[in-house]
Amino acid sequence: MTGLPAASNTGSGDDHVTLVLCSLFALAAVAPLIFKRLGRNAFYLLAAAPAAAFVWLLFQYPAAYGAGLVEHFDWIPQLQLDLTFRMDPLSWVMCLLVLGVGSLVLAYCARYFKADDADLGSFGAQLLAFAGAMFGLVTSDDLILMFVFWELTTILSYLLIGYARARLSARRSALTALIVTTAGGLTMLIGLLMMAQITGTSRVSTLLERAPALLTGANRDGAAAAALGVAVVLVLVGAITKSALFPFHFWLPGAMAAPTPVSAYLHAAAMVKAGIYLVARLAPGFAQAETWLPVVLSLGLITMLVGGYRALRQTDIKLILAYGTVSQLGFLTMVVGLGTPEAALAGLALLLAHGLFKAALFLVVGIIDHQTGTRDVRKLSGVFRSSRALGVVAVLAAASMAGIPPLAGFVAKESVFTAFVDWATGETSTAPGPWGPVVLIGIVVGSILTFAYSARFIWGAFSTKPGVPPTPFKPIRFSFLASPAILAALSLVYGLWPVPVDSWVQPYAALFQETEEHIEEAASAGHLELWHGFTAALGLTAVTFLVGTLLVVARERVTRFQAAMPKVPEADRVYQHVIGGLDDTAVWVTGRTQRGSLFFYLVVILAVAVIMPSVTLLWHGQAVPSNLYWIDPGSPFQWLIGLAIVIGAFGAVRADKRFMAVLFVSVTGYGMALIFALQGAPDLALTQMLVETVALVAFVLAMRRLPPELRDRTGGHFRVIRVILGLAFGAAMVVFALFATDSRVATPISLDFPKLAYEQGGGLNVVNVTLVDLRAWDTFGEISVLALAATGVASLIFVRNIGNSLGRSAGVETGSVGRVRVQAEGSAEAAALATARKFGAPPRAKTGVALRNPWIVAGRTLAPERRSILFEVVTRLIFHTMVVLSVYLLFAGHNLPGGGFAGGLMAGMALTIRYLAGGRFELAEALRMSPGLVLGIGLALAAVSGLAPLLLGGNVFQSAIVHFSLPVVGDVKFVTSTFFDIGVYLVVIGLVLDVLRGFGAQIDVELEEESEVAAR
Repeated sequence: MTGLPAASNTGSGDDHVTLVLCSLFALAAVAPLIFKRLGRNAFYLLAAAPAAAFVWLLFQYPAAYGAGLVEHFDWIPQLQLDLTFRMDPLSWVMCLLVLGVGSLVLAYCARYFKADDADLGSFGAQLLAFAGAMFGLVTSDDLILMFVFWELTTILSYLLIGYARARLSARRSALTALIVTTAGGLTMLIGLLMMAQITGTSRVSTLLERAPALLTGANRDGAAAAALGVAVVLVLVGAITKSALFPFHFWLPGAMAAPTPVSAYLHAAAMVKAGIYLVARLAPGFAQAETWLPVVLSLGLITMLVGGYRALRQTDIKLILAYGTVSQLGFLTMVVGLGTPEAALAGLALLLAHGLFKAALFLVVGIIDHQTGTRDVRKLSGVFRSSRALGVVAVLAAASMAGIPPLAGFVAKESVFTAFVDWATGETSTAPGPWGPVVLIGIVVGSILTFAYSARFIWGAFSTKPGVPPTPFKPIRFSFLASPAILAALSLVYGLWPVPVDSWVQPYAALFQETEEHIEEAASAGHLELWHGFTAALGLTAVTFLVGTLLVVARERVTRFQAAMPKVPEADRVYQHVIGGLDDTAVWVTGRTQRGSLFFYLVVILAVAVIMPSVTLLWHGQAVPSNLYWIDPGSPFQWLIGLAIVIGAFGAVRADKRFMAVLFVSVTGYGMALIFALQGAPDLALTQMLVETVALVAFVLAMRRLPPELRDRTGGHFRVIRVILGLAFGAAMVVFALFATDSRVATPISLDFPKLAYEQGGGLNVVNVTLVDLRAWDTFGEISVLALAATGVASLIFVRNIGNSLGRSAGVETGSVGRVRVQAEGSAEAAALATARKFGAPPRAKTGVALRNPWIVAGRTLAPERRSILFEVVTRLIFHTMVVLSVYLLFAGHNLPGGGFAGGLMAGMALTIRYLAGGRFELAEALRMSPGLVLGIGLALAAVSGLAPLLLGGNVFQSAIVHFSLPVVGDVKFVTSTFFDIGVYLVVIGLVLDVLRGFGAQIDVELEEESEVAAR
């Protein structure tokens, strides 16, 4: 068991990345409660969290750009898995977008949503949690940790896109985004694991240091380089799916079904930038891989052109921005992935510029939609006259997107043109080959399209169109306009004064200069400036403006040209056909495998279980184990027990009644318990006996809804197959067990368990100490599965929400015994009165017997023919004894046979006996808590007992031995793992309660309702 010791920090060490991360998630967890109190104004409070983190980030500039701010927590050292966070120049720049834009979008939400909108609490929590997930992603310095945050952003984006879950389009778009990005993420995970295996580290910073030597350096290994190239492609698949590159670009326009703040944050500034960030993060180490540039440049260029072309066809201003975002993401991928200092500088510059202008434009769209009720360019007219302030903000942001000076987009795009001109002309270490001019021309064409759809957006949203009446426009509050206005203003400031941004991105660009060792003087990354003079890049910008203006002027001809072009299957339609084909295939396979025949299923399962291991044994020619014996010479009673087990098995096979079959099966179970006892395993024997008893009760209760006879047995030649397969499976399991035990070559670790149990676990019962201490992780997983299984069974049995339907919680209808539902304070006495009326028995209140909180209420809730006076008397005698015994087993289990599992089963048996004696109302009186609550308390207690040692500097699930004295008891040795055992105890009780509720109380209700219907 490993824990989380104190973090080690490099850098300032005064503030912690993890503190910011935990604060964002903690506020997200309580956000729904804040919204219940403050309404939609709670968005302002949520916005304060990333805003405060943004201020903190500014103060971390010296540490991030110095030695770097690193925080490290040991997680699973044996697997080299650590929780490591690093704040370096790249992550610092990304955090500017994540936190800065995130705070503005959250503040914008306070006026975007209506005060009476439902689910604002969950929406705000998810949006803030997304900010935390992105912050964790860009600061993670471990591949696996980064992947965890990567997938967390996928899940949160699915929830945010599907916010309007009542609309089919929102649900469909959310599911499409989830499927595409999850598939890419799983592919990426394979690549990340390959990278970690080849380089020998999962630490991102160390991996980037080792990768160049493996790819091109003196330590180059052909096989390793080839494998690393494959890993690079797999990782890039994750990046291109997340950043919506061709051919996975279709999910992003569909995601516009999300509320506009989601589009502004996730699909402009944050989530889609995750793929760009991954490319930028890996480029210093892997840009020299043979597979890198072909993937990055080809898919990036195709995406840029396809997105720009499709943007010119849209009539929805939000879709214009959506396809424009697709185009810009392709552009960004090419720039940050080129692998030269100039491109690295330009890539981060464009990344910041794009986050500013595209988030501002999406927020402008939200205002237009909110104030006018439409986003259609054919209906919008005269909006600029109605709101000049909004128009100015939109013009600034769109001009920056088009690359018009003196805005941020122009400064960044000039640097991009310069980088690609140098690359295409061979002035960098990376040889462009014949595709250099092609890529450069493609970028210019894409920039022309960007200029054109930027102008189309302004024209469609704000111009006064002939023949279209002015669109009614409600006045805008300053608080609503503030967020996009700030972003647009920052675009202008950035363009006029790019010096700060230049200083932010230069350290990242310097990483690429170190890779150009064969050049006498390493290429300089240049600088971000508003005016570089008359350069080739400026000439390409002039061409972009000129041709882009022609496209805007001739927009009607462009529209007719696009309409006349041959129809190419859209990617979304192809995706739907692929999904439909998978659905059809799944239906075909399911129809031929899920045939509704238990015989067929068992044949397939058992045959595979016999054939596959048998073939493996024969293939390897495993020797027959030696020193075999049929029975333990020291336990002659094993013969009798074994014979009883065999008789029980044959009896279960030959029984004609279900009840008899279950009894015979129980004979085999109890026989195994005796075997355990004879072999010196009292813990296993006790647990096996209790489990067998609870299972027997569950089977008997469930059989009330089944025919008593075992009909429809498979006959004819199938009977022979059943016999052969059954015997073969039994024999095979024996043979496999013998070979498995004989094949051990290492010393069993269990030999050290007695010593470990006593010295570390503080107990003499090796079995129980192993469960609650040495292998507490396994036990916690098992009780979690128990809780999930109980929840699943309950969801299948209880179709309607009945709460705690054991008899106490929901209402009284005194028409019959079966329809009794107890009022909030009526309890069992209401049921008693109803039953008394039903069967003519006088209410006990008339005889002077108290009705309040009775013990064994069977006399007033069960029909006389269903009562057993002897059983009631026995229950009165042994119930409390069994409960006390269960508590004894719980606390004695650390040193004697018992433990939480055995104690919980014993308590469950006590409740079972009380239910059998008094029915479902008696069970409700026995324990007035719902099974789900008991399960939840037990699971929570086990989890808290595991995490509590972290507060004291220990490990997860680490136990402490406490010695103290009591006046009467004397010296006491208490082990803290007992708290974990109490959680196991409660989980088992909750599971038994759920069984009694599902197979007992619920079936009682159904049988009573059927009886009432029959009586009518």
